[in-house]
Amino acid sequence: MERVLIAMSGGVDSSVSALLVKQAGLDAIGVTLSLQKNCQEELFPGEKTCCSVDDVNDARRVCARLGLPFYVFNFQDDFQAHVIDPFVSAYQNGQTPNPCIDCNKHIKFGKLLRRAQEIGCTAVATGHYARVEQDKATGRYLLKTGLDPQKDQSYMLYSLTQEQLSRVRFPLGSLTKGEVRQLAEENGLINAHKRDSQDICFVPDGDYARFIEEYTHASFPPGDFVSPTGQVYGRHKGIIHYTIGQRKGLGISFPQPMYVTKIDPLSRQVTLAPHEALFARTVTAHTVNLIAAASLPTPVRAQVKLRYRHAPQPATVQQTGPDQLTVVFDEPQRAPTPGQALVAYDGDIVIGGGIIGKEGNP
Repeated sequence: MERVLIAMSGGVDSSVSALLVKQAGLDAIGVTLSLQKNCQEELFPGEKTCCSVDDVNDARRVCARLGLPFYVFNFQDDFQAHVIDPFVSAYQNGQTPNPCIDCNKHIKFGKLLRRAQEIGCTAVATGHYARVEQDKATGRYLLKTGLDPQKDQSYMLYSLTQEQLSRVRFPLGSLTKGEVRQLAEENGLINAHKRDSQDICFVPDGDYARFIEEYTHASFPPGDFVSPTGQVYGRHKGIIHYTIGQRKGLGISFPQPMYVTKIDPLSRQVTLAPHEALFARTVTAHTVNLIAAASLPTPVRAQVKLRYRHAPQPATVQQTGPDQLTVVFDEPQRAPTPGQALVAYDGDIVIGGGIIGKEGNP
């Protein structure tokens, strides 16, 4: 019998995943990950942070309801090293990271999979809305979109390797969010109507700049707002406060709307330009992970997302180096942002993806 370790956040999605694993007759263990020292409560008094006492208790109560053993694993040092520190470093270097992708890569499907193997579990189940299937012709494991288009999380999982995909289980991949909540209610789970988390778990108030300043105990010096030709418009309050495509919160007025189009961490200059300057057809990505094939020997047609909520757009994808993808979109796309992930699809199958580099700037 397959023994499955279930990653439980205390939310309804992971709880229903545990329910479905249990109903499948598998040997299951529930586990919540302790990811942050003091859960950052000293930085966010009154805010609900990840790995909060309430979340741990909700996960424990669900496991008790389902008759599953429950444990808490301390992954705080790994989370700091592989998620929080890179997040802070990216902002310091003028990029806009996606820490959920790093958490999936290094923590949930890296460290946790290794721990699962150590305690005799053959797989890890989570509450992600995605699907994994094995291609019978090639033997490769394919990552596919969840059937609920509003909840699909395949974008966040593009970095999973073949070995990881062979050992993950996504019980919610063929369900809608409404069906998940209904299952939770029908089975008496206490979090059936618990609100979904919307923000980055370790920055619950959404103020990334304040978090970085508090975390690093450092101040970030102001610099110049400039035009694409170098004309100085005024002063900004530090590059960590800005991201590509930003319009609001600039603290400077113009006759027409102006947007952040480039951030230079060395000169501390933030370039502002009209909306049309944000668009680019060609975007390059590094830190590449391919899933549907081991490599792309020839250019392929695909639908490509530049951010989680970006509608996939038709493009040609070419592997232009061992660790580089070059994407040429049929139509210019708004604000390709260094640090964000570029993910390519063939219908509902994830081809692969990578991190947008500085070349992604318009």
